[in-house]
Amino acid sequence: MRGETTARTSAPAFPLAPLAATLAVQTLATGAAYSIPAMAPEIARHVGINPALVGVYISLVYGVGILSALLSPGYIYSRGATRVSQAVLIATVAMLLTAAFGSAAMIVLSAALMGLAYGATAPSSTHLLVPRTPKPHMNVVLSLRQIGVPLGGMLAGLLMPPLALAVGWRTALLLQLVPTLLLLAALEAARHRWDAPLPGQTPASVGIRAMVRLLKGDRPLQRLSFASFVYAGLQICFIAFMTTQLTTVVGMPLIQAGQILALYQLAGVVSRPVWGWLADHVMPARLLLALQGVIMCLAAVLTGRFAPDWPVAMIALVSIAGGATASGYTGIAYAEYARLGGPGARRRPGSARPSCSPASWSCPRP
Repeated sequence: MRGETTARTSAPAFPLAPLAATLAVQTLATGAAYSIPAMAPEIARHVGINPALVGVYISLVYGVGILSALLSPGYIYSRGATRVSQAVLIATVAMLLTAAFGSAAMIVLSAALMGLAYGATAPSSTHLLVPRTPKPHMNVVLSLRQIGVPLGGMLAGLLMPPLALAVGWRTALLLQLVPTLLLLAALEAARHRWDAPLPGQTPASVGIRAMVRLLKGDRPLQRLSFASFVYAGLQICFIAFMTTQLTTVVGMPLIQAGQILALYQLAGVVSRPVWGWLADHVMPARLLLALQGVIMCLAAVLTGRFAPDWPVAMIALVSIAGGATASGYTGIAYAEYARLGGPGARRRPGSARPSCSPASWSCPRP
């Protein structure tokens, strides 16, 4: 225990193992959640529903995710962040198995099962990484961690449509069980070492009341939370409806639409560490967040005007701009939360921000 405390106090230069583990959890969970939107036209054709109803699926995932985001800090304190990450993977397995039954009712149930744990991905990974990361590298490390979201979405957009056409959409879902179960077993090896209590942490320092106290009277934190709410809602609108819009409005084939969605996510993967480096070395994170807000709003307006006569290159360019901002902002937002929270925030397993994202993500509708 003493060695663990010393290691956390000294904060290694780069928390490689926890970063790799949290990145993998985020990637697999996100990839599973976004597989349904990526294959929405094909699923809708087989199930006999309107593909635009994918908005309801996403709303349910993140609507239920509000609960896990709000409640997860207490569970992280009592059970450990690695154990909670394993719970996220178990929920991912449950979602994949349930959705693979193939009926509309089971797909709806799978969304709720995914949401039960998906909101805990960010608080648990933040709990592992923030105390182990030197302050000068905070933006880069958290931006790298957050790559798991666009990376999972990119893999879903790139792999799921062709797999759905080749082997069926239900088999495409079941294939994701293999890496998920392997990671679930691998986390057990590190669980006892990583889940040792953090120094100075008490039950009063986590939970919903602690988050409310943290926000109350803190104007900078309130502004950041509101911006995160809006940005996250815009991010999920891109993800939820991109494939459906490109196939039904623009007239693209499913595979090509999935490639555009993957390009959007790839822009988020590439841009996040770049934004993090800029926030650490060039300009304040709050100014970068404002700049990202302007660009993502312009990209959203242009995306809403996609039409059959738009060149594919222009659609791709707009998607890249949207991905680099709406999918690229989260790492520096998390680091800004850690900065605004002060030294105590580095010992808390969650903050206000993880609950802001699911709240806004529960809003999309077709």
